[in-house]
Amino acid sequence: MPETYKWHAVYEAALLETDWSKIEERITAAEAALHARKHEFDLNHGGEPEENLAIEGALRGLRVLRDDAAKWREKQAS
Repeated sequence: MPETYKWHAVYEAALLETDWSKIEERITAAEAALHARKHEFDLNHGGEPEENLAIEGALRGLRVLRDDAAKWREKQAS
């Protein structure tokens, strides 16, 4: 079973949010948690490679989700 990282819960909350009006807030919270963890890596010689890869993947996933949310907002405005 893969290791669960402390930022995973907030990331998962963004991915599983079904209320599009709340998604931006969830994405922002997840991004903040991921960037905070990356900052911790700066303080401890880069962290573990596996977690670094997981963070990069999570950030890519959040960018896709943010794009989807923007498309949803555009549809609502039309």
